[in-house]
Amino acid sequence: MVKPDIIFKYFKDLSATQIEQFEKLFDLYSFWNSQINVISRKDIEELYERHILHSLGIAKFCSFKPGETILDVGCGGGFPGIPLAILFPESNFHLVDSIGKKIKVVTEVASALGLKNVKASHSRAEQITDKYNFVVSRAVTRLGDFYPWVRGKFAKENINAIRNGILYLKGGDLAEEIKESKLKAELYPLSAYFEEEFFETKYVVYVPQ
Repeated sequence: MVKPDIIFKYFKDLSATQIEQFEKLFDLYSFWNSQINVISRKDIEELYERHILHSLGIAKFCSFKPGETILDVGCGGGFPGIPLAILFPESNFHLVDSIGKKIKVVTEVASALGLKNVKASHSRAEQITDKYNFVVSRAVTRLGDFYPWVRGKFAKENINAIRNGILYLKGGDLAEEIKESKLKAELYPLSAYFEEEFFETKYVVYVPQ
């Protein structure tokens, strides 16, 4: 069995429930990935590093507060939303994807983990009308194309140490993409938090609203 030790290396103050939930993720995703392909087959062995820890990179930059609402756009099989929902059980996560079978995986995984703070919708981001403190996503498209999907979906009240906004996981040389988007985006390298080679070119892109 693939163990979640890499998660516990960087997140030490976890409850017994959170530890158990992280431990269950490999078997859950192995099972559902064999039914509905949400993770590259060759990547499943790297689930904890490349999908779960990568998702939790957002948590190294921003700690969500109790009662905050977070929209995960293009969540696929549940990243970054599911790992973040485990880590922040008092914050509320709405995971959306336009592909229904991926939302089925999200629903089944959240149910198996007993996550009461996760809602999943088979929907396009543009169809969502609620307001959120933060929008999270993992490299679904270029930032300039992503922003129009979520513009206007932010709550006016800020209760976090940082202003409400987008927390986007993206890799590579992003200077041109940010310039093209005309957004006031800030880059935070995940290599500042995680020592593994995988994170050398990975960033949290923060776009305050």
